[in-house]
Amino acid sequence: MNQDKRIRRAQLNVIRQECRRLVSQRSLMSAGAAIIPVPGLDMGADVAILMRLLPIINEKFGLDPQALQALSPREEKLLFSAHAYRHMGLIGGVLTPERILRVLVSLGAQRLGTRSVAKYIPLVGSGLSAGVSYYLLRRLGHAHIEECYTLALRAHEQGLALGYSKPVITDTPTRTS
Repeated sequence: MNQDKRIRRAQLNVIRQECRRLVSQRSLMSAGAAIIPVPGLDMGADVAILMRLLPIINEKFGLDPQALQALSPREEKLLFSAHAYRHMGLIGGVLTPERILRVLVSLGAQRLGTRSVAKYIPLVGSGLSAGVSYYLLRRLGHAHIEECYTLALRAHEQGLALGYSKPVITDTPTRTS
């Protein structure tokens, strides 16, 4: 592996870690919304959080719709051909609440019912509902990050230029005043 590829991989690893922190923060927000015993609020909050979060992750990896539209049909085929079997459908397309809801249900359909029923059990139910919400959002977020990471890595191996956000990687910590 040459120096340029190592630098790109390191940059993508930093982006992946940044996105994981962001997903963890948003998962806590989801858990907080799930504690409130209002039917449907938790699912609506999850969808709203993901509608904002997923485009941020896509953009950080250079996989936002505008960047992907700039690829030629040949480049797009190269990028997505080997990846299609795992594609959740959340990269490059227009995100809709229905699309996000379908992915959420596919990841944890049994848990969604548990979460709704659990809300009505005092104290313990709210905690259980919050835990399920945190788990689902975090699981979907991390799966999406790994999909973006894999595609961005593949793009670089194929020589495709994606405009991922390039974090500054230094060996020495920076000081802030």
